[in-house]
Amino acid sequence: RLMKKTMMAMLAASSLSLGACATIRQDEIGVKTRFGRVASGPLQPGAQFVIPGVHSVLRVPSRIVNREVRLEMPTREGLNVSAEVSILYRARSEQVASILEKSGLRYEEDVIIPVFRSAAADVSSRYMAKDLHSGTRSGIESAIKAQMMSVLSARGFEVENVLLKSIRLPADLARSIEEKLEAEQRSEQMRFVLDRERQ
Repeated sequence: RLMKKTMMAMLAASSLSLGACATIRQDEIGVKTRFGRVASGPLQPGAQFVIPGVHSVLRVPSRIVNREVRLEMPTREGLNVSAEVSILYRARSEQVASILEKSGLRYEEDVIIPVFRSAAADVSSRYMAKDLHSGTRSGIESAIKAQMMSVLSARGFEVENVLLKSIRLPADLARSIEEKLEAEQRSEQMRFVLDRERQ
Protein backbone atom coordinates (compact mmCIF):
# COMPACT_ATOMS: atom_id res chain seq x y z
CA ARG A 1 0.00 0.00 0.00
CA LEU A 2 2.87 2.38 0.89
CA MET A 3 4.57 1.57 -2.40
CA LYS A 4 1.34 2.29 -4.29
CA LYS A 5 1.03 5.71 -2.60
CA THR A 6 4.67 6.49 -3.39
CA MET A 7 4.15 5.59 -7.05
CA MET A 8 1.02 7.78 -7.22
CA ALA A 9 2.90 10.69 -5.66
CA MET A 10 5.77 10.29 -8.14
CA LEU A 11 3.35 10.21 -11.08
CA ALA A 12 1.57 13.32 -9.83
CA ALA A 13 4.90 15.14 -9.35
CA SER A 14 6.15 14.19 -12.83
CA SER A 15 2.89 15.27 -14.49
CA LEU A 16 3.04 18.61 -12.67
CA SER A 17 6.66 19.14 -13.71
CA LEU A 18 5.83 18.27 -17.32
CA GLY A 19 2.86 20.64 -17.28
CA ALA A 20 5.11 23.41 -15.93
CA CYS A 21 7.62 23.10 -18.78
CA ALA A 22 7.50 24.59 -22.28
CA THR A 23 10.05 23.72 -24.96
CA ILE A 24 11.43 26.21 -27.49
CA ARG A 25 13.01 24.58 -30.56
CA GLN A 26 16.33 25.61 -32.11
CA ASP A 27 14.68 27.51 -34.99
CA GLU A 28 12.28 29.45 -32.72
CA ILE A 29 12.30 32.57 -30.58
CA GLY A 30 10.11 32.38 -27.49
CA VAL A 31 8.32 35.01 -25.42
CA LYS A 32 6.72 34.28 -22.04
CA THR A 33 3.32 35.79 -21.30
CA ARG A 34 1.60 36.26 -17.93
CA PHE A 35 -2.21 36.26 -18.04
CA GLY A 36 -2.07 36.99 -21.79
CA ARG A 37 0.36 39.92 -21.58
CA VAL A 38 4.00 39.71 -22.74
CA ALA A 39 6.11 39.31 -19.60
CA SER A 40 9.63 38.47 -20.81
CA GLY A 41 11.64 37.56 -23.86
CA PRO A 42 13.31 36.65 -26.06
CA LEU A 43 13.78 33.21 -24.51
CA GLN A 44 16.62 30.90 -25.50
CA PRO A 45 15.93 27.49 -27.14
CA GLY A 46 15.35 24.72 -24.61
CA ALA A 47 13.00 24.04 -21.70
CA GLN A 48 11.31 26.98 -19.98
CA PHE A 49 9.53 26.86 -16.63
CA VAL A 50 5.90 28.04 -16.72
CA ILE A 51 3.08 28.03 -14.19
CA PRO A 52 0.03 26.43 -15.87
CA GLY A 53 -2.91 28.83 -16.01
CA VAL A 54 -0.63 31.82 -15.37
CA HIS A 55 2.15 31.66 -17.95
CA SER A 56 2.26 30.58 -21.56
CA VAL A 57 4.99 30.71 -24.20
CA LEU A 58 4.50 32.24 -27.66
CA ARG A 59 6.86 31.03 -30.40
CA VAL A 60 8.04 32.90 -33.52
CA PRO A 61 10.31 31.45 -36.26
CA SER A 62 13.91 32.67 -35.96
CA ARG A 63 14.77 31.42 -39.47
CA ILE A 64 14.13 33.28 -42.73
CA VAL A 65 10.47 32.82 -43.74
CA ASN A 66 9.56 32.46 -47.43
CA ARG A 67 6.05 33.81 -48.06
CA GLU A 68 4.68 33.48 -51.60
CA VAL A 69 2.06 35.99 -52.73
CA ARG A 70 0.02 36.21 -55.93
CA LEU A 71 -1.15 39.69 -56.87
CA GLU A 72 -2.05 42.06 -59.70
CA MET A 73 0.63 44.73 -60.19
CA PRO A 74 -0.40 48.00 -61.92
CA THR A 75 1.95 49.39 -64.60
CA ARG A 76 2.69 52.87 -65.92
CA GLU A 77 0.51 52.40 -69.00
CA GLY A 78 -2.48 51.41 -66.80
CA LEU A 79 -2.36 47.62 -67.25
CA ASN A 80 -2.60 45.00 -64.49
CA VAL A 81 0.08 42.31 -64.61
CA SER A 82 -0.37 39.02 -62.72
CA ALA A 83 2.69 38.16 -60.64
CA GLU A 84 3.87 35.52 -58.20
CA VAL A 85 6.32 36.98 -55.70
CA SER A 86 8.41 35.51 -52.87
CA ILE A 87 9.09 37.64 -49.80
CA LEU A 88 12.03 36.43 -47.71
CA TYR A 89 11.92 38.01 -44.25
CA ARG A 90 12.66 37.33 -40.59
CA ALA A 91 11.77 38.78 -37.21
CA ARG A 92 14.69 40.31 -35.28
CA SER A 93 15.09 38.25 -32.11
CA GLU A 94 15.73 41.27 -29.86
CA GLN A 95 12.44 42.86 -30.99
CA VAL A 96 10.14 39.82 -30.88
CA ALA A 97 8.51 40.91 -27.59
CA SER A 98 7.67 44.30 -29.14
CA ILE A 99 6.36 42.65 -32.35
CA LEU A 100 4.00 40.41 -30.37
CA GLU A 101 2.84 43.26 -28.14
CA LYS A 102 1.95 45.47 -31.10
CA SER A 103 0.84 42.96 -33.76
CA GLY A 104 0.30 39.56 -32.11
CA LEU A 105 0.98 36.23 -33.80
CA ARG A 106 -0.87 37.32 -36.98
CA TYR A 107 1.87 39.84 -37.85
CA GLU A 108 2.42 38.29 -41.28
CA GLU A 109 -1.20 38.83 -42.41
CA ASP A 110 -1.64 42.13 -40.55
CA VAL A 111 1.74 43.80 -41.21
CA ILE A 112 4.08 42.05 -43.71
CA ILE A 113 1.57 41.35 -46.52
CA PRO A 114 -0.21 44.76 -46.50
CA VAL A 115 3.15 46.60 -46.51
CA PHE A 116 4.35 44.40 -49.38
CA ARG A 117 1.18 44.93 -51.47
CA SER A 118 1.41 48.69 -51.02
CA ALA A 119 5.13 48.81 -51.90
CA ALA A 120 4.70 46.48 -54.93
CA ALA A 121 1.83 48.56 -56.36
CA ASP A 122 3.71 51.83 -55.80
CA VAL A 123 6.95 50.60 -57.43
CA SER A 124 5.39 48.69 -60.36
CA SER A 125 3.26 51.72 -61.33
CA ARG A 126 6.50 53.56 -62.24
CA TYR A 127 7.46 50.95 -64.86
CA MET A 128 6.10 49.75 -68.20
CA ALA A 129 4.74 46.20 -68.32
CA LYS A 130 7.55 45.08 -70.66
CA ASP A 131 10.12 46.17 -68.02
CA LEU A 132 8.91 43.34 -65.75
CA HIS A 133 10.25 40.88 -68.36
CA SER A 134 13.57 42.63 -68.94
CA GLY A 135 16.79 43.24 -67.03
CA THR A 136 14.95 45.98 -65.12
CA ARG A 137 13.31 43.23 -63.02
CA SER A 138 16.15 43.16 -60.45
CA GLY A 139 15.85 46.92 -60.01
CA ILE A 140 12.11 46.55 -59.37
CA GLU A 141 12.78 43.83 -56.76
CA SER A 142 15.36 46.04 -54.99
CA ALA A 143 13.00 49.04 -55.01
CA ILE A 144 10.15 47.01 -53.46
CA LYS A 145 12.52 45.64 -50.79
CA ALA A 146 13.83 49.14 -49.95
CA GLN A 147 10.30 50.56 -49.65
CA MET A 148 9.24 47.67 -47.39
CA MET A 149 12.30 48.12 -45.17
CA SER A 150 11.53 51.83 -44.74
CA VAL A 151 8.32 50.75 -42.94
CA LEU A 152 9.19 47.35 -41.43
CA SER A 153 12.66 48.03 -40.01
CA ALA A 154 11.28 50.12 -37.14
CA ARG A 155 8.70 47.40 -36.45
CA GLY A 156 11.39 44.74 -35.88
CA PHE A 157 11.55 42.95 -39.24
CA GLU A 158 14.34 42.36 -41.73
CA VAL A 159 13.40 41.87 -45.39
CA GLU A 160 16.15 39.70 -46.89
CA ASN A 161 14.87 39.70 -50.47
CA VAL A 162 11.88 40.17 -52.76
CA LEU A 163 11.82 37.87 -55.80
CA LEU A 164 9.52 38.25 -58.83
CA LYS A 165 9.14 34.56 -59.70
CA SER A 166 6.61 34.57 -62.52
CA ILE A 167 5.03 37.38 -64.51
CA ARG A 168 1.96 36.91 -66.72
CA LEU A 169 1.42 39.80 -69.11
CA PRO A 170 -2.02 40.52 -70.64
CA ALA A 171 -2.48 38.32 -73.73
CA ASP A 172 -2.50 41.23 -76.24
CA LEU A 173 0.68 42.74 -74.79
CA ALA A 174 2.48 39.37 -74.67
CA ARG A 175 1.57 38.77 -78.33
CA SER A 176 2.78 42.23 -79.41
CA ILE A 177 6.09 41.73 -77.56
CA GLU A 178 6.56 38.35 -79.27
CA GLU A 179 5.77 39.91 -82.68
CA LYS A 180 8.24 42.72 -82.03
CA LEU A 181 10.97 40.22 -81.09
CA GLU A 182 10.24 38.14 -84.20
CA ALA A 183 10.39 41.29 -86.39
CA GLU A 184 13.73 42.23 -84.82
CA GLN A 185 15.07 38.73 -85.49
CA ARG A 186 13.90 38.85 -89.14
CA SER A 187 15.46 42.29 -89.55
CA GLU A 188 18.75 41.04 -88.09
CA GLN A 189 18.69 38.02 -90.40
CA MET A 190 17.99 40.21 -93.46
CA ARG A 191 20.85 42.53 -92.48
CA PHE A 192 23.16 39.51 -92.27
CA VAL A 193 22.04 38.29 -95.72
CA LEU A 194 22.55 41.74 -97.30
CA ASP A 195 26.01 42.10 -95.73
CA ARG A 196 26.98 38.69 -97.09
CA GLU A 197 25.71 39.55 -100.59
CA ARG A 198 27.53 42.86 -100.50
CA GLN A 199 30.78 41.10 -99.58
